[in-house]
Order: sequence, then C-alpha cells, then structure tokens
Amino acid sequence: MTNPGENHLNQARASLQQALSWYSSFRRHWNYPPNAQLQAAVREDLQTLKFSLDKLDQTLIKIATFGLVSRGKSAVVNALVGQKILATGPLHGVTQWPKSVRWTPSSGKVQVELIDTPGLDEIAGEARADMAREVASEADLILFVVAGDITRTEYQALSELRRAQKPLILVFNKIDLYPEQDQESILAQLQQLGSVVPDAIVRVAAEPQPIPVRVEWPDGRITQDWETPPVQISELREKILAILNQQGRSLLALNALFQAREAEINIATKTLEIRQSEAETIIGNYAKYKALGVAINPVPFLDVLGGTLADLVLIRSLARLYGLPITNYETGKLWKTIFTSTGGLLLGEIITSTVLGVSKISAWTNPTDFTIYTGTALTQAAIAGYGSYIVGKATQAYLQQGCSWGPLGPSTVIQDILAQIEPDSIIASLTN
Repeated sequence: MTNPGENHLNQARASLQQALSWYSSFRRHWNYPPNAQLQAAVREDLQTLKFSLDKLDQTLIKIATFGLVSRGKSAVVNALVGQKILATGPLHGVTQWPKSVRWTPSSGKVQVELIDTPGLDEIAGEARADMAREVASEADLILFVVAGDITRTEYQALSELRRAQKPLILVFNKIDLYPEQDQESILAQLQQLGSVVPDAIVRVAAEPQPIPVRVEWPDGRITQDWETPPVQISELREKILAILNQQGRSLLALNALFQAREAEINIATKTLEIRQSEAETIIGNYAKYKALGVAINPVPFLDVLGGTLADLVLIRSLARLYGLPITNYETGKLWKTIFTSTGGLLLGEIITSTVLGVSKISAWTNPTDFTIYTGTALTQAAIAGYGSYIVGKATQAYLQQGCSWGPLGPSTVIQDILAQIEPDSIIASLTN
C-alpha cells in the first residue's frame, strides 16, 4: 500500500511540473509576440516554481526558529543537534542574521536543516518583516521559542507567522528557571492561545543555568561549587521526529504547493498589469462590435444568441492574450456573468420595445417607425456593449484568481491534501 505522504509528494510534483511546462512556454500567449517586460517580471516567479519542484526530490526538511531576543533560539538548535555550534550568551542579540545547521536524526531517513534567526525585536520595521516572511516561506515547520508568559510583541509576531500557513510548535524554553507550579500556570496560559494547537506546545531547558551545590570535603571543609543540570530537550526532539515520520512528506508537498500558488498568482497579477492596455483594446472592440450587431439585427433571439457567442469569443481572446488558463473552477462563475449579460440584453429588448411601442422587426417593414426604431436600437446596443464590458472585466478577475484552481492547480491539490489529513495532526491546524 502506497504511503499517503508519497501520494502527496506525487500530487505536488505533477502540479509543479504542469505549472512549469505552461508558464515557461512562449506559446502560452498564442500568436501575441513575446513581451520582454513581462518575461523579466515573471522570471523570479518561474525560478520559485523550479526551486519548489527541485526541493520535492530532496529529503531535506527545513525547520526555522523564531522568537524575541534572548529567548534561547540558538540554544534550542544546539541542543537538538547535540553540539554547541551556534554562539549563545547574555549579550543582546547574539544572532545577527539567519544561520543554518544540518541535523541528521537517529532514524537517518531524512535530513533536517535547522534555521536560526535573529530576534524578531532585534531587526526593525520592514527589514524584520521581509526576513521573517522569506525564512517562513522556505520553512516546512516553525519553532516559535518563548521563555515564559507571552508578550504582546510575541503574540503579534506569532499571529504574523501563522498567516504563513505553516505548522508551528510553540517551545516554552528555560523551564529550569521556574518552579513546577509556575510552569503549569504558564503552560495553561499558552494553551489558551488561539493561534497554536495545544498539543503543539512543548517544554525545554535548552541551556540550563548552573546551580550552586554544597561540597563537603574529607577534611571537614565545606565549599560551594556550580553544577550545570542536564539539557531537557527530549520532548521537543520526540515531537519533531514524530511529525517528520508521520507527516514529513506531506509537509514537503504542502510547502512546495504554497510557494507555487503564490508564484502563479504573482505571474497572473503581473501579466494582467503589463497587458492591461492591449486587454482594454480587445474589450472595447468586442463591446463595440456586439453593440453594432445588436443595433442592426431585427430578431431578438439572434441578439441573445449572438451576444452570448461574442462574450465567449471575448473570454477566449483575453485568455490567449494573457496566456492564463481558464479553469473549470472559474468557468462556472463566468457563465453566471454571461447569463446576467444576455439576460439583461433580453430584458432590454422587451422593455424598450414595450415602452417605445415598436420592435426593430416592425421598423424594418414600416418606414414610418424608423425614428422610433433608431432610439430602440441605440438603447439595446448600449445594453449589449455594457454587457460585454462587464464580461471582459469579470474574465480578467477570474483569470487572475482561478489560475491555481485547475485539476492539478496548487490550490486544488492543497485542498485535496488537507482533506486527507488526520484531524488531530499538526498539519490540520492549517485549515483553522
């Protein structure tokens, strides 16, 4: 029986391969000439798609640590690895930029990259937000380290990281500084946080403080010495290993798909912006020709049929200009817009003919009604043209929003994977 995680990896791989094949092809714009500005604008997003696909073929899980200054993030990484690789100390903000450490768990089945970041309150303003966003986007799992009651700044940072839609473990560090009763009280408060799954909170003492011990010598002398208690990291290590063994491949798949979804939306947004002038020309032309056809055609049924066909051709023309797929997910919504447009046209035919007391058919057979016919035709033409304008604008929105919702689109595959995840797993928290 195939492992569910392996299925998730295969789904993600197929999704990214399709996206790369589509967006890398110059033929996706049909006969429209390549646009150098557009190619330059989407180059980074195409690289993101390729990077995400390459990452699926690796057995490397990225775990990023976040927290405020002096909460012991570096000490947590050292304790997990079992070596003091990263500098720690009482100085404010020892870690000045993200650093990576490789960790091979005892199972040997996966490689883990532990990413240590500067304190979130050490880097100011936009630089901090950019750093956190970039590291969080690459991470498959996040460790948020606190050292007691959570502060307002920590809560805000925690909420921002949760929006990255990554599984998160809240690490209550420095428990050696608290009596058991105080630990339980703080733990109860942390479990009330809505942005953290209660089962994903662990207690550690990554770098316990030395404690004084009484030393009695054979000659009767009594002195005091300092002894460092053993590191308490097993609860966190076991939690991480359990997640990796049970859900590691699903984490890799989801993270790659999240990045792919963002890249595809970026490509769609940039494409719409750069092709805006050409799109406005296409929409304007179709609105003009549809209005003209409705004005001169005397048969209401043909107005509605022709108007519907014109709107469908308009949608296809915009899709070819942008080189973005029209997915089944958004096609249904577009049909509603088209029906609204044609329904408005039909209603306009009825109302103008009733109010003005003449139809376009009678005007063709009775020249004395021609003046009234002209007003009727112009009114109906205006309704038809505006309907095409609405369909064109709706198509632009649906092309942008629906690009990731095809049968193998990242949004669709993410939804499928999350629907298969056990409700009590840490990944299930992403749906909350």
